[in-house]
Amino acid sequence: MSTFDPDALECLAAIVEEGGFERAAQRLSITQSAVSQRLRSLEAQVGTVLIVRSRPLKATAAGQLMLKHAKMMRLLRADLEHDLRELAPNSARGQRDEDRVSVAINADSIATWALPAVSALVRGGLPVEIIHDDQDFTHEWLREGQVMGCVTSLGQALRGCRLEPLGAMPYVAVASPAFMAEALPDGLTRHNFHQVPFIAFNRKDDLQRDFVCRAFSLAQVTLKQLYVPSSEGQVRAAHASWGVTVVPRPLVATALAEGSLVNVRPALTYHVPLFWHCWNLASDVLDRLSAALREAATTSLDPLTPR
Repeated sequence: MSTFDPDALECLAAIVEEGGFERAAQRLSITQSAVSQRLRSLEAQVGTVLIVRSRPLKATAAGQLMLKHAKMMRLLRADLEHDLRELAPNSARGQRDEDRVSVAINADSIATWALPAVSALVRGGLPVEIIHDDQDFTHEWLREGQVMGCVTSLGQALRGCRLEPLGAMPYVAVASPAFMAEALPDGLTRHNFHQVPFIAFNRKDDLQRDFVCRAFSLAQVTLKQLYVPSSEGQVRAAHASWGVTVVPRPLVATALAEGSLVNVRPALTYHVPLFWHCWNLASDVLDRLSAALREAATTSLDPLTPR
């Protein structure tokens, strides 16, 4: 098997992660010409094109495999750094930007339980990069080799990965008392839900529609939607009387208790199951990360129940 130049692999990763040759050159502190040369050398060694020069740039299927290989090399370095710090604290070198351990976590988990879960590891020196997306799409980052693990609603193991159930995130639909008094004096019903705006994370977010379908036993619905790409931002928009939004219950527990937000459908218990997927590799870093997420999920999420 060929041995690939680690600098060329990191060059490929930088191009994909930074979205272009110029920013990759800036990150690696080399010229843009050197970036192109390293990529051409790697493509020549692999025997195929690795990057589609489109807008935005995309990795080819072969490029995704090489990107995953680059991330695996990072993981090995992270394991080595951890072992060196334990054996000889003064021998470990300084942390480099390309040594980051990348994981994809859905925005609602970031806003509630995931950051406290990994805080001890970060304080201990783990160079984490968290990429956020909707819980239905974080697994695509793992499938494409751009991250080493992901928190997702997908309950089926990906090829070459191990799967671990975490728990179920409870969700609640909320709105401000002022909005309820003006737009929904009789509450949210199957006859008026289509008249009020729902605040979604982005256009990929089906959570609002799924909640309404579950609430009123409907196969599909069309909603008036506004978009705020932040879980905390959705809550602030609800406080500002933009409309109704479905968000994690832990995120609004205090507001509900204080009465600054209202549960618009209190009879409905709505959960989204969450799972941790990561590469099926023997790695102390991945094991510690998995354990931290598992422990936090046990105390922060509701137990999974069979569907």
